Amino acid sequence: MFARIAAMIIGSGLIGIGVNGFLVPHHLLDGGIIGLALILHYYFDFQTGLWSALLSIPLILYAWVKDRGQFHGSIYGMIVTAIFLDLLAPYQFPLPIWISAILGGAICGIGVGLMLRYKTSTGGTDLIAYFIAKATPLSIGLIIAILDGIIVLIGFQTLGLWSVVFSSITILSAGLLANICYERPNNGSVPN
Repeated sequence: MFARIAAMIIGSGLIGIGVNGFLVPHHLLDGGIIGLALILHYYFDFQTGLWSALLSIPLILYAWVKDRGQFHGSIYGMIVTAIFLDLLAPYQFPLPIWISAILGGAICGIGVGLMLRYKTSTGGTDLIAYFIAKATPLSIGLIIAILDGIIVLIGFQTLGLWSVVFSSITILSAGLLANICYERPNNGSVPN
């Protein structure tokens, strides 16, 4: 239980640092629900954390029905991640865009992978990825990259080509690191 709580706090903190510190200064997108919340943030100045939590509610309800253990980890993970996203919003690191894309994605990927490894999540599309990976031979990193790519393409219309290019680098970096940190055992289960 202690390891799960620590993974949730550390993972959420890493996501908050990755998103605010590296993605927001260049209007880059993470994928999934946080990516949708970032689009709302860039255009309407909505709070990213609050909106990521609100947009995650249907997925959390699905987890309630399908996997109560994942539900508890996800609802708490969603709340903690939302708090870190909004709490760390003022902390930005103005690095060159390509460095920010790689570092932001890597840091977010480590956070997501760590959370998923201990049966918790942000409640966003990584929760969908968890259920798909549990039911198929697909790697969780690949699933996250595909879902995140869809969100980044949605952002193309509003953010433009450069944002899509560098956001794609971000999601590839995030997907790779999430998969490495998750390290799904052969039997499809994750540590408790």
